Amino acid sequence: MLERLQKILSAQGICSRRKAEEYIEAGLVKVNGEVALLGQKADAQIDTIEVDGKILKDRQDMMYYLMNKPVGYITSNVDNDEHPDRTVRDLLPKELQGKVYPVGRLDKETSGLLLFTNDGVLAYRLTHPSFDHEKEYEVESNEEVKEGQLEKMRKGIMIKDEKTKSATVVKTGNTTFTIALTEGKNRQIRRMCQKVGIPLISLRRTRVMTLHPTLKKGEFRPLSSAEKSALLSSVDL
Repeated sequence: MLERLQKILSAQGICSRRKAEEYIEAGLVKVNGEVALLGQKADAQIDTIEVDGKILKDRQDMMYYLMNKPVGYITSNVDNDEHPDRTVRDLLPKELQGKVYPVGRLDKETSGLLLFTNDGVLAYRLTHPSFDHEKEYEVESNEEVKEGQLEKMRKGIMIKDEKTKSATVVKTGNTTFTIALTEGKNRQIRRMCQKVGIPLISLRRTRVMTLHPTLKKGEFRPLSSAEKSALLSSVDL
């Protein structure tokens, strides 16, 4: 499908449409080896588009997988021979190791949904705080959770002189609740619980945007066509 180059570059996450116009006017954008002109159209699936010498990847070659990460594994793509801890890379099929990468992080003690892809634009849009994309977690304590504690988490908690964004927090039992965040500071939920006096014994991610499948521990599978379409649509790709 023919689209203006500004729109293509913006959809690929390269830059804003206005910045794309500046790149084109500066002669930094090429289509099939020829310097592009402002207002020019192209087909991202057929044409070779370069920005400052870098060729945009064909989105048809993108791969998307889901994993239910078990406790005890760190979110790293480092080869196990070079790292003392077990990593999520160890759970990938050999043929995909080094080809797809985890989007965001779950710490060693946290289990749950982890997305793997080679789609850098999607990864950026899911992890950068400016896009406000939700991730949901189930939290379990070994003490009764009080509504006042949860209300503080809903409104935001001061962590290292910075207040967390408001969160959707729902009590699901005497000692359990769910929390949906649109940001991902280091060990954020654990630190929020510590601040309000909730001793946390279990933390599991159950949803990333539109993705909320039921997977066995350690299970790894590709996204279905419907899951892929819904996810990409949710981030305007």
